[in-house]
Amino acid sequence: MNHFELFDMPAAFNLDAAELQQRYRKLQQTMHPDRFANGSERDKLMAVQRTSQLNDAYQTLRSPLSRAEYLLELRGIELAHEQTTLQDPEFLMAQMEWRERIEEVDDFDSLDAAYKDLQEQMRDLQSELEQQLNSDANDEAANTVRKLKFMHKLHHELEQLEDKLN
Repeated sequence: MNHFELFDMPAAFNLDAAELQQRYRKLQQTMHPDRFANGSERDKLMAVQRTSQLNDAYQTLRSPLSRAEYLLELRGIELAHEQTTLQDPEFLMAQMEWRERIEEVDDFDSLDAAYKDLQEQMRDLQSELEQQLNSDANDEAANTVRKLKFMHKLHHELEQLEDKLN
């Protein structure tokens, strides 16, 4: 059973986060190991395993990036732990520009501007990803996921810079 089936939701990039959370809590209550405290060792073990699967599925589906990776995995494109380098010269140039920009961040104004620009680019890429997944443009979607992964790394680097500036 895949993660979407577990939550009885369509295998789609666009999910209602509140509905996902509600279904997660409901399933968590029915599967929780404490409900099987008086059961056999096998029942207890099965409850722990089901709860672990439920938690993994929820963590995967609640994040748009990991949800997209999972959708692509269901479609036969494995991105987890890959080392593929994008062959997009325009994006490679943008990566270099972002690296230079991050090196130059030295105050909260430049940090805030970088955050704002990064968030905008991430929103644009996520919108692009949604369209690609909806139209089964899987190879393009995989490349967009790779780009978003890079953008998430940049976001983490900006968070670290913010900590240093504080």
